Amino acid sequence: MPMFEADSADQAWLLAVEALKKQSDASRQTGRGGSTVELLHVTIQVRDARQRWVLSRSPGLSVAFAIVEVIGILSGRQDSEYLNFFNPKLPQFAGSGPHYDGAYGFRLRANFGFDQLSQAANALKSNPDGRQVVLQIWDATRDFPSNSGAPASEDIPCNLCSMLKIREGKLEWSQIMRSNDVFKGLPYNFVQFMSLQEVLAGWIGVEPGTYTHFSDSLHVYEQDLELAFSSSRVHMAESTESLALPNDRADPIWREMNRRVNLLVKNEVAADQYVRIARLPGLIGARLTGGGFGGCTINLVEQSQAAAFAKALASRYADRIGIEPQIHIGHASVGAHRML
Repeated sequence: MPMFEADSADQAWLLAVEALKKQSDASRQTGRGGSTVELLHVTIQVRDARQRWVLSRSPGLSVAFAIVEVIGILSGRQDSEYLNFFNPKLPQFAGSGPHYDGAYGFRLRANFGFDQLSQAANALKSNPDGRQVVLQIWDATRDFPSNSGAPASEDIPCNLCSMLKIREGKLEWSQIMRSNDVFKGLPYNFVQFMSLQEVLAGWIGVEPGTYTHFSDSLHVYEQDLELAFSSSRVHMAESTESLALPNDRADPIWREMNRRVNLLVKNEVAADQYVRIARLPGLIGARLTGGGFGGCTINLVEQSQAAAFAKALASRYADRIGIEPQIHIGHASVGAHRML
């Protein structure tokens, strides 16, 4: 049974990719997206749950999409629109429609008639020695294939369950997956469930411990082999930020983040809408310089009208988008140039 252990998700991911690379001459296994190189019954252990980001994958992850997935899980969401907004290719893998049947947020917080996340935190807080807390995502009544082997839907959860235990004052988390794409899926799975581990640790009042990830089929599709196998270590500083906040402090933050996601999606903010909002007296020209949560523009304005422009822009942005913007007034310069 292959096992990879490291201090960070990035290091563990590279070890798993290297093992698949060594397996690449073996016979291929067919998957729903084509031929794959596969390892069975793989265990990955990350000693520090805060080191959840895989930076060595190229191209890099969509950080916004990864964060939005965590927000959706904690908010118990099942709707597809907000995920498709940040990842337009997702319907190719999970199907079209207003909802995703296998949405982890809905499965964990509503599918079985109660909120598993809250009850898990309460149970472990009351009985830290307990061994009975299992978060169930897989639902056999919805997910089991037919007698012909046909899938029950286009969105069958790859994650089956999570097993939680407190040992030596730390929340240990074991994640069980039936199927796991090392290139397209695993880096996002690390962010999803290592974030949940830290959030629940905060609710319980303990530190996050080891994260253990079991993939019954860890694979990479043939069309992704070159990109996956060319990945090399990107050195990064350790993450010291903490999501482990008490519930009464954490809930308002996650609610506000969910609200902002909704504002972006429901307002259908087109890239050039930020520029159109800036069409105010004094404007010489405007351009978009970043997307992210709310967007960013650079606006060239007559110097004499800069203060009035900033005030009017703040008011219009808040009215149209629903977010209070941060506006900084700077001065144009000659920029980078050669000095003799």
